[in-house]
Amino acid sequence: MEKNRLEAFSDGVLAIIITIMVLELHVPHPTDQRLHPNEFIDLKPLLPVFLTYVLSFIYLGIYWNNHHHLVKAAQKVNAAMMWANLHLLFWLSLFPFVTGWMGENHFTTAPTALYGVVMFMAAIAYFILQSVIIAQHGRGSKLAMSIGRDFKGKFSPVMYAAAVAAAFFRPWISCGLYVLVALMWLIPDRRIERALD
Repeated sequence: MEKNRLEAFSDGVLAIIITIMVLELHVPHPTDQRLHPNEFIDLKPLLPVFLTYVLSFIYLGIYWNNHHHLVKAAQKVNAAMMWANLHLLFWLSLFPFVTGWMGENHFTTAPTALYGVVMFMAAIAYFILQSVIIAQHGRGSKLAMSIGRDFKGKFSPVMYAAAVAAAFFRPWISCGLYVLVALMWLIPDRRIERALD
């Protein structure tokens, strides 16, 4: 398989995942205008759903961006890489479900914990894909050296595991940890790009 086919397939799956997530944002039903003349009050119950959507959209954007650079660095695609990529896409495909469940239940324990489990497994799947590509190129390759110790990649699953545990005591702490990890990854990471250039 050529790299561009793998990239195109992955991009298509991510586009579908985002589409499914946005379709879960339902139009609010109007309240009695005599009691509430302000129509914006109808949006208040949808705020947790919208905030969860924004967080998941950011995460998908981060995965898409990093996946693009990682696959671009690969010289060829082998069977192990294809299966590792499908493994990652499986966990990413669960984002719409956990996003909707956590938002619609206003960040209660079980949905918030499951959101973290899916985030944890997606991070592990990305690490596996990255490891398969590095193994293909060798430990002395530019790609392996550019990734280096991969502090963010190793720290993220630890934060997700802590968030899952916190969900059983204080779900708002879990949500804070999810936001913190997203902010950590929003800082541009140009290690692979610099190594290839």
